[in-house]
Amino acid sequence: MNDAIHVRPASAGDAAAVARIYNHYVRETTITFEEVDVPAAEIARRIADVQLAGLPWLVAERGGALVGYAYAAKFHARSAYRFSVEVTVYVDAAQPRRGVGSALYAALFAILRTKGIHVLIAAIALPNEPSVALHERLGFAKTGHFSEVGFKLARWVDVGYWQRMLAPG
Repeated sequence: MNDAIHVRPASAGDAAAVARIYNHYVRETTITFEEVDVPAAEIARRIADVQLAGLPWLVAERGGALVGYAYAAKFHARSAYRFSVEVTVYVDAAQPRRGVGSALYAALFAILRTKGIHVLIAAIALPNEPSVALHERLGFAKTGHFSEVGFKLARWVDVGYWQRMLAPG
């Protein structure tokens, strides 16, 4: 088996594989606050929206299969926020702790540096130790915590915010 990870820009053709990865988390976890499967057509629209905003949406492949994705989105719409983005990464549930998230974020951060992005923000539904560990290993620090802001799978869910300054490239 080829264990190398190949990261590339997402396309509409990746939407079904992205939806497969994402919908596992929709159905089985509180990691995302969506509660109904997201169809591939909606994922394709989301990919296009991110790219039309001039921001990257990347996918990772291993052995020819799509095994994760990451993207950056505007943190807020007002112009003074233009140098801050929210970053998101999802990894196929069958690929935990195999370097996919780190590879995606390394490529994403490199692109964001070239765009002059200054601050990266990650919102993490808690508890989620693997995501917290990944973000902290990559230099993020916890900056905020909201208690019981989501209700999913019959329980209240907290959300923490992590932030990292992105050094110029």
